[in-house]
Amino acid sequence: MSMTYRALIIALALTAATPGLAQQIPFDGSWREQGFLRLFTNDFVQKGGSLDVISDGTVSLLWRAVPEGARDAGKAAWQWAVSEGVGPTDLARKGGDDRNLALYFVFTDPQTAATVDVNSARKLLQADGTRALVYVWGGDATAGTVLPSPYHPGLVTVIKRGPGTGQFSESVDLRADYRRAFGAEAPVLVGLGVSADSDDTDGRIAARVSGLRLD
Repeated sequence: MSMTYRALIIALALTAATPGLAQQIPFDGSWREQGFLRLFTNDFVQKGGSLDVISDGTVSLLWRAVPEGARDAGKAAWQWAVSEGVGPTDLARKGGDDRNLALYFVFTDPQTAATVDVNSARKLLQADGTRALVYVWGGDATAGTVLPSPYHPGLVTVIKRGPGTGQFSESVDLRADYRRAFGAEAPVLVGLGVSADSDDTDGRIAARVSGLRLD
């Protein structure tokens, strides 16, 4: 058996023995900015492996649908960095709830996933079967705190980092966090979002998200 053929067999065996390999989600221009009610816009620069974010008294959401092959993902990981950020705010209160960064993982029931336009965050979030975990860097609560969103009954905020600057790697169990937040098993993962929010405090955020992957 040739060395090339032997290497191919070994590679195929390792792939077969390692189900659920992580899928990288690139910032490759397929993400689209979607404004909130006041339509203020952040500055998002997609660089393939990373996303640069500037929020200067603004707020908006960068959004993409989850690839079909990753809709059953149960875990996620990413790196994020903040060089300028906003101060502590009460994320359970509508208005004044700025935060450095927020990553949205949006789920819905199979019927809604098959019929709604998953490329529109607004349409998806308006659907009855939609729920979202929002991992946040900011607020005034301790890491691990779970808060209901004051804007949408289907959104739950999970505090990962308090206010401040720095660089960190994160790894989350989406299924376990969904059960804890909503008391049910997670349905279909259909949407991803990244937001920075500085409009209420008229602050400025300079940040980066990189290495986003689903498993």
